[in-house]
Amino acid sequence: MDYKNIIVRMPNWLGDLVMATPILADLRKYFPQATITAMCQKPVHELLEKDPNVNEIFSFDKPGKMSRHEERRGIVQKVQAGNYDLGILLTNSFSSAWLFQQGKVKNRIGFTGNWRRFLLSHPIKNPREKEHLVTTYKRLLVPLGIPISEAKPALYLDEDEKSHARKMLEQFDVPENAKLIGIHPGAAYGEAKCWLPERFRKVAKQLLEKDPNTYVLFLGTGAQNELIKTICEDLPSRAVNMAGSTNIRQLMALISQVRVLLTNDSGPMHVASALGVKLVALFGSTNSIATGPYNGGTIINKNVSCSPCYKRVCPIDFRCMKQITTEEVVDAITRQSS
Repeated sequence: MDYKNIIVRMPNWLGDLVMATPILADLRKYFPQATITAMCQKPVHELLEKDPNVNEIFSFDKPGKMSRHEERRGIVQKVQAGNYDLGILLTNSFSSAWLFQQGKVKNRIGFTGNWRRFLLSHPIKNPREKEHLVTTYKRLLVPLGIPISEAKPALYLDEDEKSHARKMLEQFDVPENAKLIGIHPGAAYGEAKCWLPERFRKVAKQLLEKDPNTYVLFLGTGAQNELIKTICEDLPSRAVNMAGSTNIRQLMALISQVRVLLTNDSGPMHVASALGVKLVALFGSTNSIATGPYNGGTIINKNVSCSPCYKRVCPIDFRCMKQITTEEVVDAITRQSS
Protein backbone atom coordinates (compact mmCIF):
# COMPACT_ATOMS: atom_id res chain seq x y z
CA MET A 1 0.00 0.00 0.00
CA ASP A 2 1.00 3.60 -0.56
CA TYR A 3 0.52 4.94 2.94
CA LYS A 4 -0.15 8.67 3.19
CA ASN A 5 -0.36 9.36 6.92
CA ILE A 6 2.10 7.49 9.16
CA ILE A 7 2.59 7.71 12.91
CA VAL A 8 5.62 6.20 14.65
CA ARG A 9 5.52 5.70 18.42
CA MET A 10 9.15 6.40 19.32
CA PRO A 11 10.92 4.90 22.38
CA ASN A 12 10.85 6.78 25.69
CA TRP A 13 14.55 6.52 26.58
CA LEU A 14 17.01 8.99 25.07
CA GLY A 15 19.42 6.38 23.71
CA ASP A 16 16.67 4.09 22.43
CA LEU A 17 15.08 6.98 20.54
CA VAL A 18 18.40 7.76 18.87
CA MET A 19 18.73 4.10 17.84
CA ALA A 20 15.23 4.27 16.35
CA THR A 21 15.95 7.18 13.98
CA PRO A 22 16.82 4.89 11.01
CA ILE A 23 13.15 3.85 11.00
CA LEU A 24 12.19 7.43 10.13
CA ALA A 25 14.79 7.58 7.35
CA ASP A 26 13.63 4.27 5.86
CA LEU A 27 9.96 5.31 5.94
CA ARG A 28 10.81 8.59 4.23
CA LYS A 29 12.75 6.74 1.53
CA TYR A 30 9.94 4.30 0.74
CA PHE A 31 7.03 6.69 1.28
CA PRO A 32 8.45 10.04 0.09
CA GLN A 33 5.05 11.75 -0.18
CA ALA A 34 3.71 10.55 3.17
CA THR A 35 3.17 12.74 6.21
CA ILE A 36 5.30 11.16 8.95
CA THR A 37 4.49 11.94 12.58
CA ALA A 38 6.90 10.99 15.37
CA MET A 39 5.02 10.41 18.63
CA CYS A 40 7.40 11.02 21.55
CA GLN A 41 7.27 11.43 25.29
CA LYS A 42 8.65 14.74 26.57
CA PRO A 43 11.42 15.86 26.77
CA VAL A 44 13.16 13.38 24.43
CA HIS A 45 11.07 14.70 21.53
CA GLU A 46 13.62 17.54 21.32
CA LEU A 47 16.07 15.14 19.66
CA LEU A 48 13.95 15.14 16.49
CA GLU A 49 13.24 18.86 16.14
CA LYS A 50 15.49 19.27 13.08
CA ASP A 51 15.00 15.80 11.58
CA PRO A 52 14.22 16.20 7.84
CA ASN A 53 12.41 12.86 7.78
CA VAL A 54 9.66 14.05 10.14
CA ASN A 55 6.74 16.29 9.22
CA GLU A 56 5.30 16.58 12.71
CA ILE A 57 6.28 15.78 16.29
CA PHE A 58 3.42 14.63 18.50
CA SER A 59 4.84 15.17 21.98
CA PHE A 60 3.11 14.39 25.26
CA ASP A 61 3.84 14.29 28.97
CA LYS A 62 4.12 10.97 30.75
CA PRO A 63 0.66 10.42 32.25
CA GLY A 64 0.63 11.09 35.99
CA LYS A 65 -0.85 8.61 38.43
CA MET A 66 -3.67 10.90 39.57
CA SER A 67 -4.92 11.95 36.13
CA ARG A 68 -3.70 9.04 33.98
CA HIS A 69 -7.17 8.16 32.61
CA GLU A 70 -7.98 11.70 31.48
CA GLU A 71 -4.55 12.26 29.96
CA ARG A 72 -4.69 9.02 28.01
CA ARG A 73 -8.16 9.88 26.75
CA GLY A 74 -6.77 13.19 25.46
CA ILE A 75 -3.94 11.35 23.68
CA VAL A 76 -6.42 8.90 22.12
CA GLN A 77 -8.51 11.81 20.82
CA LYS A 78 -5.46 13.43 19.27
CA VAL A 79 -4.47 10.14 17.58
CA GLN A 80 -8.01 9.76 16.24
CA ALA A 81 -7.89 13.28 14.82
CA GLY A 82 -4.71 12.38 12.92
CA ASN A 83 -6.56 9.80 10.80
CA TYR A 84 -3.43 7.65 10.45
CA ASP A 85 -3.42 4.77 7.97
CA LEU A 86 -0.20 3.24 9.36
CA GLY A 87 1.25 3.08 12.85
CA ILE A 88 4.65 1.65 13.84
CA LEU A 89 5.11 0.81 17.53
CA LEU A 90 8.73 0.92 18.67
CA THR A 91 7.61 0.61 22.29
CA ASN A 92 6.65 -2.78 23.72
CA SER A 93 4.04 -1.71 26.29
CA PHE A 94 0.41 -2.78 26.28
CA SER A 95 -0.71 0.83 26.73
CA SER A 96 1.03 2.11 23.58
CA ALA A 97 -0.66 -0.56 21.42
CA TRP A 98 -3.98 0.16 23.14
CA LEU A 99 -3.65 3.87 22.33
CA PHE A 100 -3.14 3.11 18.63
CA GLN A 101 -6.08 0.70 18.58
CA GLN A 102 -8.36 3.13 20.39
CA GLY A 103 -7.06 5.95 18.21
CA LYS A 104 -8.29 4.06 15.12
CA VAL A 105 -4.88 3.74 13.46
CA LYS A 106 -5.79 1.48 10.54
CA ASN A 107 -2.65 -0.66 10.27
CA ARG A 108 -0.73 -1.25 13.50
CA ILE A 109 2.67 -2.97 13.43
CA GLY A 110 4.51 -3.95 16.59
CA PHE A 111 6.21 -6.75 18.47
CA THR A 112 4.10 -9.23 20.40
CA GLY A 113 4.32 -9.65 24.15
CA ASN A 114 2.69 -7.98 27.13
CA TRP A 115 -0.71 -9.37 26.08
CA ARG A 116 -1.04 -7.01 23.14
CA ARG A 117 -1.14 -9.32 20.12
CA PHE A 118 -4.89 -8.77 19.66
CA LEU A 119 -4.33 -4.99 19.49
CA LEU A 120 -1.98 -5.28 16.49
CA SER A 121 -3.04 -5.78 12.88
CA HIS A 122 0.49 -6.98 12.04
CA PRO A 123 1.97 -8.68 15.15
CA ILE A 124 5.65 -9.62 14.88
CA LYS A 125 7.62 -11.94 17.13
CA ASN A 126 10.51 -10.26 18.88
CA PRO A 127 13.75 -11.82 17.59
CA ARG A 128 15.55 -14.08 20.05
CA GLU A 129 19.01 -13.90 18.55
CA LYS A 130 21.52 -11.39 19.86
CA GLU A 131 21.57 -8.39 17.56
CA HIS A 132 21.81 -4.65 17.76
CA LEU A 133 18.64 -2.86 18.79
CA VAL A 134 18.84 -0.78 15.59
CA THR A 135 18.42 -4.00 13.57
CA THR A 136 15.60 -5.17 15.84
CA TYR A 137 13.68 -1.95 15.21
CA LYS A 138 14.16 -2.31 11.45
CA ARG A 139 12.44 -5.71 11.52
CA LEU A 140 9.17 -3.88 12.13
CA LEU A 141 9.31 -2.50 8.57
CA VAL A 142 9.70 -5.89 6.87
CA PRO A 143 5.88 -6.45 6.61
CA LEU A 144 5.79 -3.25 4.53
CA GLY A 145 8.23 -4.72 2.00
CA ILE A 146 11.09 -2.63 3.39
CA PRO A 147 14.22 -4.78 3.79
CA ILE A 148 16.59 -4.30 6.71
CA SER A 149 18.63 -1.35 5.49
CA GLU A 150 22.09 0.06 6.08
CA ALA A 151 20.64 3.30 7.51
CA LYS A 152 22.46 4.49 10.64
CA PRO A 153 21.19 6.54 13.58
CA ALA A 154 21.42 10.24 12.76
CA LEU A 155 20.67 13.49 14.57
CA TYR A 156 20.57 16.97 13.11
CA LEU A 157 21.80 20.35 14.35
CA ASP A 158 21.75 23.68 12.56
CA GLU A 159 24.61 26.19 12.49
CA ASP A 160 22.92 28.50 14.98
CA GLU A 161 22.86 25.71 17.57
CA LYS A 162 26.53 24.90 17.01
CA SER A 163 27.43 28.58 17.21
CA HIS A 164 25.53 28.91 20.50
CA ALA A 165 27.43 25.90 21.88
CA ARG A 166 30.73 27.57 21.04
CA LYS A 167 29.59 30.73 22.82
CA MET A 168 28.66 28.68 25.89
CA LEU A 169 32.18 27.26 25.94
CA GLU A 170 33.68 30.73 25.55
CA GLN A 171 31.98 31.74 28.80
CA PHE A 172 34.20 29.17 30.51
CA ASP A 173 37.30 30.48 28.71
CA VAL A 174 37.56 27.45 26.44
CA PRO A 175 39.47 28.62 23.33
CA GLU A 176 38.19 27.63 19.92
CA ASN A 177 41.36 25.66 19.11
CA ALA A 178 41.35 23.68 22.38
CA LYS A 179 41.52 19.89 22.41
CA LEU A 180 38.12 19.42 24.03
CA ILE A 181 37.42 16.03 25.65
CA GLY A 182 33.90 15.33 26.86
CA ILE A 183 33.13 13.13 29.87
CA HIS A 184 29.66 11.91 30.72
CA PRO A 185 30.04 9.87 33.95
CA GLY A 186 26.37 9.09 34.60
CA ALA A 187 23.65 6.83 33.21
CA ALA A 188 19.88 6.99 33.63
CA TYR A 189 19.24 3.29 34.31
CA GLY A 190 21.37 2.89 37.44
CA GLU A 191 24.79 2.95 39.04
CA ALA A 192 25.69 -0.56 37.85
CA LYS A 193 26.24 0.94 34.38
CA CYS A 194 28.66 3.56 35.71
CA TRP A 195 32.43 3.43 36.06
CA LEU A 196 33.86 4.56 39.39
CA PRO A 197 33.75 8.37 39.94
CA GLU A 198 37.32 8.52 41.25
CA ARG A 199 38.57 6.91 38.03
CA PHE A 200 36.77 9.46 35.88
CA ARG A 201 38.55 12.08 38.00
CA LYS A 202 41.96 10.42 37.49
CA VAL A 203 41.40 10.28 33.74
CA ALA A 204 40.53 13.97 33.62
CA LYS A 205 43.54 14.87 35.77
CA GLN A 206 45.95 12.86 33.60
CA LEU A 207 44.60 14.33 30.37
CA LEU A 208 44.88 17.87 31.71
CA GLU A 209 48.43 17.29 32.98
CA LYS A 210 49.63 15.76 29.70
CA ASP A 211 48.62 18.65 27.46
CA PRO A 212 48.06 22.32 28.40
CA ASN A 213 45.79 22.69 25.35
CA THR A 214 43.40 20.00 26.64
CA TYR A 215 40.11 21.01 28.24
CA VAL A 216 37.67 18.52 29.79
CA LEU A 217 33.94 19.16 29.52
CA PHE A 218 31.77 17.30 32.04
CA LEU A 219 28.18 16.71 30.92
CA GLY A 220 25.14 15.32 32.71
CA THR A 221 21.64 15.99 33.98
CA GLY A 222 20.71 17.97 37.06
CA ALA A 223 20.39 14.69 38.95
CA GLN A 224 24.09 14.02 38.24
CA ASN A 225 25.25 17.47 39.30
CA GLU A 226 26.50 16.42 42.75
CA LEU A 227 28.33 13.42 41.29
CA ILE A 228 30.12 15.59 38.74
CA LYS A 229 30.77 18.35 41.26
CA THR A 230 32.58 15.77 43.42
CA ILE A 231 34.58 14.48 40.45
CA CYS A 232 35.68 18.03 39.55
CA GLU A 233 36.93 18.92 43.04
CA ASP A 234 40.53 20.23 42.94
CA LEU A 235 40.79 19.78 39.18
CA PRO A 236 42.27 22.72 37.22
CA SER A 237 39.97 25.38 35.76
CA ARG A 238 40.30 23.66 32.38
CA ALA A 239 37.81 21.09 33.76
CA VAL A 240 34.39 22.58 33.00
CA ASN A 241 31.25 21.30 34.76
CA MET A 242 28.09 21.88 32.71
CA ALA A 243 25.93 19.22 34.37
CA GLY A 244 22.30 20.27 34.63
CA SER A 245 22.83 23.52 32.71
CA THR A 246 21.60 22.39 29.28
CA ASN A 247 18.44 21.19 27.61
CA ILE A 248 18.61 18.26 25.20
CA ARG A 249 19.30 20.40 22.11
CA GLN A 250 22.11 22.26 23.90
CA LEU A 251 23.55 18.96 25.12
CA MET A 252 23.59 17.69 21.52
CA ALA A 253 25.31 20.86 20.33
CA LEU A 254 27.97 20.68 23.06
CA ILE A 255 28.66 17.02 22.30
CA SER A 256 29.16 17.99 18.65
CA GLN A 257 32.03 20.25 19.75
CA VAL A 258 34.13 17.65 21.59
CA ARG A 259 36.94 15.72 19.96
CA VAL A 260 36.20 12.54 21.96
CA LEU A 261 33.44 11.65 24.43
CA LEU A 262 34.17 9.27 27.32
CA THR A 263 30.94 7.74 28.58
CA ASN A 264 29.21 4.77 30.13
CA ASP A 265 26.47 2.98 28.19
CA SER A 266 24.12 5.98 28.15
CA GLY A 267 21.85 8.17 26.05
CA PRO A 268 24.61 10.72 25.36
CA MET A 269 26.79 7.87 24.06
CA HIS A 270 24.21 7.26 21.31
CA VAL A 271 23.84 11.01 20.71
CA ALA A 272 27.59 11.29 20.12
CA SER A 273 27.56 8.25 17.83
CA ALA A 274 24.68 9.66 15.77
CA LEU A 275 26.52 12.99 15.44
CA GLY A 276 29.71 11.29 14.25
CA VAL A 277 31.70 12.16 17.38
CA LYS A 278 34.53 9.82 18.40
CA LEU A 279 33.77 7.69 21.45
CA VAL A 280 35.30 5.70 24.26
CA ALA A 281 32.40 3.73 25.74
CA LEU A 282 32.63 1.68 28.96
CA PHE A 283 30.38 -1.38 29.27
CA GLY A 284 29.79 -3.70 32.19
CA SER A 285 26.26 -4.65 33.22
CA THR A 286 24.80 -4.23 29.73
CA ASN A 287 25.42 -5.84 26.34
CA SER A 288 27.53 -3.91 23.84
CA ILE A 289 26.30 -6.20 21.04
CA ALA A 290 22.74 -4.98 21.58
CA THR A 291 23.24 -1.35 22.59
CA GLY A 292 26.79 -0.39 21.70
CA PRO A 293 27.50 2.76 19.63
CA TYR A 294 26.18 1.78 16.20
CA ASN A 295 28.38 4.17 14.22
CA GLY A 296 31.62 2.92 15.75
CA GLY A 297 33.95 3.88 18.58
CA THR A 298 36.22 2.24 21.12
CA ILE A 299 34.31 -0.08 23.45
CA ILE A 300 36.00 -1.26 26.64
CA ASN A 301 34.20 -4.29 28.05
CA LYS A 302 35.85 -6.93 30.27
CA ASN A 303 33.11 -9.51 29.54
CA VAL A 304 33.22 -11.01 33.03
CA SER A 305 31.23 -14.17 33.74
CA CYS A 306 28.24 -12.39 35.33
CA SER A 307 27.90 -9.77 32.60
CA PRO A 308 25.54 -8.66 31.17
CA CYS A 309 23.30 -8.81 34.22
CA TYR A 310 21.14 -5.73 33.49
CA LYS A 311 20.86 -4.96 37.20
CA ARG A 312 20.56 -1.39 38.47
CA VAL A 313 22.91 -2.06 41.38
CA CYS A 314 25.67 -4.68 41.44
CA PRO A 315 24.85 -7.32 44.10
CA ILE A 316 28.45 -8.55 44.38
CA ASP A 317 31.86 -6.94 43.76
CA PHE A 318 31.31 -4.76 40.63
CA ARG A 319 34.09 -6.64 38.85
CA CYS A 320 32.90 -5.68 35.36
CA MET A 321 33.72 -2.01 35.93
CA LYS A 322 36.54 -2.31 38.47
CA GLN A 323 38.61 -4.28 35.97
CA ILE A 324 38.64 -1.29 33.60
CA THR A 325 41.78 0.68 34.46
CA THR A 326 42.46 4.40 34.28
CA GLU A 327 45.51 3.80 32.12
CA GLU A 328 43.68 1.93 29.36
CA VAL A 329 40.95 4.58 29.24
CA VAL A 330 43.49 7.40 28.97
CA ASP A 331 45.29 5.47 26.22
CA ALA A 332 42.03 4.94 24.31
CA ILE A 333 41.13 8.64 24.53
CA THR A 334 44.62 9.65 23.43
CA ARG A 335 44.45 7.38 20.38
CA GLN A 336 41.01 8.66 19.42
CA SER A 337 41.91 12.33 19.89
CA SER A 338 45.21 12.31 18.00
